[in-house]
Amino acid sequence: MGPIGIPELIFLFVLALLIFGPRKLPELGRSLGKAMTEFRRASADLRMTVEEEIRELERETSKIAESAKEVIAPPDGGYGYTAGEPGEPAPAAAVPPTAEEKPTDGQAKPA
Repeated sequence: MGPIGIPELIFLFVLALLIFGPRKLPELGRSLGKAMTEFRRASADLRMTVEEEIRELERETSKIAESAKEVIAPPDGGYGYTAGEPGEPAPAAAVPPTAEEKPTDGQAKPA
């Protein structure tokens, strides 16, 4: 079934004129126009609300993704944990030992 054409519109107009009469038809048209305007306004408000909620969810999702990236690969290049946490190996020393800390003659340096 295709869209309503000109002959169908003329038939509907004549039918409405016979049912409602010439005095009620303009009033009926005004109320139909107001109803359609309200429907358009309500649907636009609903669309804006849905789009805003989608944008808010996308923002929250991107924040969670950023947090997950920081946990997986922190910006400081660290491992995301400290030495001594149970079950985790200690990270390699970031600074190599200085000459004072290295024993030179095979003996341990006194503390």
